Amino acid sequence: MDYIQRIETNKDLQIRCLQDLVSIKSVVSNPVMTKNGEVYPFGKGVQDAFAYTLNLAKEMGFETKNVDNYGGHIDFGYGEEIVGILGHLDVVPEGEGWTFDPYDGAIAGDYIYGRGTTDDKGPVLAALFAMKALKDAGYEPAKKVRLILGLDEETSWEGMEYYFRKEKMPDYGFTPDGDFPAIHGEKGILVFDIAKKFPKANGSSGLELRSLCGGNAANMVSEKARAVVKADDSKIYEQIKEHAADFRAETGYKLHVKGVGKSLELTTEGKSAHGATPEAGLNAISVLMAFLAKLNFASDDVNVFIDFYNQYIGFDLHGEQLGCGFADVASGRLTLNAGVIKLEKQAVDLTINVRYPVSCSSPQVYEAILPVINRYDMGLIRGKDRAPIFMDPESPMIETLVNVYRKHTGDTENQSMVIGGGTYARCAKNVVAFGGLFPGDEDLMHQKDERLSLERFMTMTKIYADAIYQLTQKDFVLMEKGKEYEDK
Repeated sequence: MDYIQRIETNKDLQIRCLQDLVSIKSVVSNPVMTKNGEVYPFGKGVQDAFAYTLNLAKEMGFETKNVDNYGGHIDFGYGEEIVGILGHLDVVPEGEGWTFDPYDGAIAGDYIYGRGTTDDKGPVLAALFAMKALKDAGYEPAKKVRLILGLDEETSWEGMEYYFRKEKMPDYGFTPDGDFPAIHGEKGILVFDIAKKFPKANGSSGLELRSLCGGNAANMVSEKARAVVKADDSKIYEQIKEHAADFRAETGYKLHVKGVGKSLELTTEGKSAHGATPEAGLNAISVLMAFLAKLNFASDDVNVFIDFYNQYIGFDLHGEQLGCGFADVASGRLTLNAGVIKLEKQAVDLTINVRYPVSCSSPQVYEAILPVINRYDMGLIRGKDRAPIFMDPESPMIETLVNVYRKHTGDTENQSMVIGGGTYARCAKNVVAFGGLFPGDEDLMHQKDERLSLERFMTMTKIYADAIYQLTQKDFVLMEKGKEYEDK
């Protein structure tokens, strides 16, 4: 079969299609109803990206299905078993500070820049063009290949849950939304809010915290944070400016102070990163809260909350200060990211994203942190809760994927791993994350200047084509006889 050559032949088309797809701002937004009554559950941008991908697949000669605009799939072959490839077309907000327009798909050197190039539009198109290469080469898979398109992976996963209520789950497969060589486990994910109400100001003089905000999403390290403070005495403002100068000199952090009317605006800058790898960024919320601790507010409740944040969260990325610093050999340490903070109407809300080890459970995490939350008389609002998954690294599935990766890269050193990220591997049994981030490459998912190497784009496509070929052989078995590998 000459499918490798066909991938090379389609290279320019594949790159142009990624540019087209990146140009669609597919950040999840409020539902939209068209004039004819059709509903786009995740907003027009996501719907446009979905329609583009389905139309592209139709032009390639594949059968497609739209499941009520909540998701859909692209089929190749007619076998009874389904080998699923689960990807997503939505992206996180772009943030600021890009070198190139995040929705332009600009090419500079060997890279194509844009939101979604690596997470997950690039890998989805790599899988689609891998299917096209196999199809055009005359390959007839013994099992049906189904590329399943999710539309709200970065937020609620409502779309994939709806899709699987309507459609059959794959028997096994992969999601191109992680790392190579392969992912055999994913930590559990918790998102919860810590809330605290402040009594109304009684008119007492002193420094007042008028507003506080930072972060765009729970699964992103906050790049910017902002607070507005107000005092009747201008001397207090001068003291704050002096504190700010000392703070910058001591820490090297970016803190800006400027007057806004009769108030003072404080802004901090950090570095964005994926919430699963907070160590790759710098949390602007934590920088701001560290500075606010140097001020004395008229409200004791405000001072206490700031003290709570710095004492039990601060720059601790592993939950040790909060009491949930769990770890295990298989997956390493728990990670904690303070993703979003907002103060309005005498109430502050802090959104926390936790990735906990595969040997732990969500009740253990909550049990560990509740004593601190209760001590400060704060509310805990439970949100997303996704249990960890784990597949034996010696299973035929993992070994097949790792061997395919090694064949096309020559890398025999790196092994399959457990990650803190959450992928669609959790949506169906016997599905694992497989690429598209290569070992040693800079991970710019959820960050400014997200980009994908064109060389990696082609290598990824070849790896996916070979993986599809191997997984759709008639004699491929997911499990060795007498041995089972189940998601944890």
